[in-house]
Amino acid sequence: MVQRQPVDESIYALIPRRPRESEKQERYVSKNKSNLVGESVVDLQRSKKESHKTMGLANEHADVDPNSFTKKRSGEPKLKELSKPHYPSEDRKKPPVPKVKDAPPLMGIKTTKNFITTNAVENIMAVPKKPAANLVDTRHGDAFPLEESGLVPKYRNKKDFGQTPSYIIKREEEMKRAQEEYDHYVKEHMRRGAMKQITAQEHDQILQGLKKNWEDAMLQYQCLPVVCDNLYRKHTKERLEAQLKNIERDIELFEKHKMIYVA
Repeated sequence: MVQRQPVDESIYALIPRRPRESEKQERYVSKNKSNLVGESVVDLQRSKKESHKTMGLANEHADVDPNSFTKKRSGEPKLKELSKPHYPSEDRKKPPVPKVKDAPPLMGIKTTKNFITTNAVENIMAVPKKPAANLVDTRHGDAFPLEESGLVPKYRNKKDFGQTPSYIIKREEEMKRAQEEYDHYVKEHMRRGAMKQITAQEHDQILQGLKKNWEDAMLQYQCLPVVCDNLYRKHTKERLEAQLKNIERDIELFEKHKMIYVA
């Protein structure tokens, strides 16, 4: 590679050139320059802080008293002293009972009562107390009140023992009154010909007939085979079961009600 050697002479250097003049702009000056602190003042303040910028100013003239040092708990806030609470019920309280020491002594008061004679008369005239009835049920002599043990027949000795309670008597009277009203209602309809009462003989005949029908139906039901393998036997079994159920309901009705009316 061939390097180009610098040439001192050039055709462009033969033509004289005018030096280029650069136009310098005006320096910017703030409008608020008059309100700002000058750099000299700032430098002066910096020089004042330079010697003590780490530890601060030296307190050479401190007024220190060796007896006025910081004591224990002196920096804690001081609370307000508690006042005695006042309750609304204090105004309604009665004054306290005077103590024995505060009460004035009673001087010169005497009594004419003879306590020895009075006690003797009361003991002579007093009725002797009956011994308490106790129950001892252990060999160690543990006693219990006999009345609370359940061995004393208290309820048997009451005046109303064995008598019918009043509420049962009242209920029987109400049932009797309701039956009388019902009988009166039935007689009134019978008088008009609307209802007819079945007599006792007819009642017994109907009941015996129902029982006879039940026995016949039960006999037919028991004659059925154990396994009903066809449709006819299934229908026969269902018909006999329904017939037995109806007959049993009618028998229960006639046995429960002695008086039956037919409209």
